[in-house]
Amino acid sequence: MSKTKYSDKAQDKVGKVMHEFKEGKLKSSSGEKVTNRKQAIAIGISEAKEKGLKVPRKKKD
Repeated sequence: MSKTKYSDKAQDKVGKVMHEFKEGKLKSSSGEKVTNRKQAIAIGISEAKEKGLKVPRKKKD
């Protein structure tokens, strides 16, 4: 079974966003403070996609 592959830079981006989340400094697009871990990860992945980094497609069931 293979794992999903993210580029190193994409992993770094998500890591930086998670660090902001843990410090309580991460804001959503509406300006509200992010309190949900899954939302923070989604923001990191979204920002990595915007920069054109290698992020796998969403898995379809």
